[in-house]
Amino acid sequence: MPVPNHPQPNMRFGLNTFLYASPFTNDSVHLFRKLKNWGFDSVEIPIEDPSHTDPKVLKAAAAKAGIAIGSICACMGPGRDLRGSAKDQAAGRKYIMALIDQAAVAGCPRIIGPLYSVVGLIGAHDDRTKAKHFKLVVKNLKVIGKYAQKKGIELDVEPLNRFETDFLNTCDQGLRLIKAVNLPNVKLHLDTFHMNIEEKNQAAAILKAGRHLGHFHACGTDRGTPGNDSLDWKPIVSALRKIGYKQEVVIESFTTDVKVIARAAAIWRAMEPRRDDIAVKGLKNLHRFFGSRK
Repeated sequence: MPVPNHPQPNMRFGLNTFLYASPFTNDSVHLFRKLKNWGFDSVEIPIEDPSHTDPKVLKAAAAKAGIAIGSICACMGPGRDLRGSAKDQAAGRKYIMALIDQAAVAGCPRIIGPLYSVVGLIGAHDDRTKAKHFKLVVKNLKVIGKYAQKKGIELDVEPLNRFETDFLNTCDQGLRLIKAVNLPNVKLHLDTFHMNIEEKNQAAAILKAGRHLGHFHACGTDRGTPGNDSLDWKPIVSALRKIGYKQEVVIESFTTDVKVIARAAAIWRAMEPRRDDIAVKGLKNLHRFFGSRK
């Protein structure tokens, strides 16, 4: 079966709904019309608990608004750990598989995020423990990846910065993992915020990822508006073009307005005068960087 089985568009600009809602529920679909009116092509939905959302409702609301559900973001909270205890591994597999089921019904082509461990789990593990963790994650991702393959869903695994995980921080580490999993629908997800901390050169990391890059987050270096930050976006855009990247470019930024996410992401001050500025100005900057229609 071809993977994924959803039509793949040219590059689309999307927004992660954590900017406005946590948790995202069926009632949160009112955001779709606003994002569409601002000019976003797609929406990225973090689903903290699969019981919060009915994928048929999501699909119908997105179709009515004229916006695509480009990605579902996995929220790897406590108890969901593919390198943890047998109980935590089982819970992690069950959760991600439930997201895969929702994506298949909602018409969403991919599940993205740190699909390996609880966010915030850090520690100076010895080499033997690191090797054990790696084998466990590969073993679990093979099972989950094959399940996703049957559903026509892509899995995009995201390295996070050192303050959020000790397991996967760089593009090199991410490539090693997905190559060990060795499934065509398991790819890499890169994020400019995390890369700004961990990579020597963001453009070089993108070029190294090449055909393995399945998803991309465009975030300001302060986790605010992309383009209203210190990042040099020109080589990043150039690298994405060189590798022929034509998938989602998603703004994943946070504000103090959504208290749970603000605390989890250590957002202690306003990034912009208004959180709408992150979306509206960020989208305008992305169109400017990529030389697209707006």
